[in-house]
Amino acid sequence: MLNFGNVIGCPVTASTLDEVANEILLRAQRDDGGYVCVANVHMLASARQDHDLREVIERAALVTSDGMPLVWVLRRKGFRDAERIAGPDLMDRLCRAAAAEHMPVYLYGGCEKNMSAMRKNISNRYPTLIIAGYESPAELPPRPPMDLDTVSRIEKSGAGIVFVGLGCPKQEFWMASHVGQLKAVTIGVGAAFDFLAGSVQRAPAWMQRAGLEWLFRVTMEPKRLWKRYLVTNSLFLFYLFRDR
Repeated sequence: MLNFGNVIGCPVTASTLDEVANEILLRAQRDDGGYVCVANVHMLASARQDHDLREVIERAALVTSDGMPLVWVLRRKGFRDAERIAGPDLMDRLCRAAAAEHMPVYLYGGCEKNMSAMRKNISNRYPTLIIAGYESPAELPPRPPMDLDTVSRIEKSGAGIVFVGLGCPKQEFWMASHVGQLKAVTIGVGAAFDFLAGSVQRAPAWMQRAGLEWLFRVTMEPKRLWKRYLVTNSLFLFYLFRDR
């Protein structure tokens, strides 16, 4: 049974990785559709400043806790079983389950080079997984509108799960604009495409457990990420203490 908490005004699923993965599989098997936001500090802090993004998060079927600060807040609120559910871990778990259940998946996002490497790595890890389709779209607007051609391709593929790697918040707006048109469950997994392609190194496990993955990523890509983490981490702390 899934539990739901609240972190700086946004709903977050306060459950385990297994529970969330099982719920997604059930939704996919029933053709329930819906979308899953893999939320971290950056997403929730941004949602406090962007009403449209906050609305997208509130409409999601599930919002996972991708970040130890979110997990710590949930546990302090009494959800002791809450776990960190990061995009790469959730995608890996679902690919394993989909392979066992013969459920086709679809990959949408990223660049062509990373898509090729990711497909190869996933197929090597799960040889029986059915990758029903994949595409690396041309540059999309920050808030992509619904695209009937994309809907048609995904529906014809028979995929039950669509992994979306467009980055936050573009992938969240993409999922929200397509939610009424797709039977498949869409999941915004962000940097998981880069990690699974091997183009970006993931933080050591101890840094992930300590809530320091953001620091590792900043050291890897300082020019691109330092401002994002400085601003959003500070905003998250501000909202957290103000809402107490």
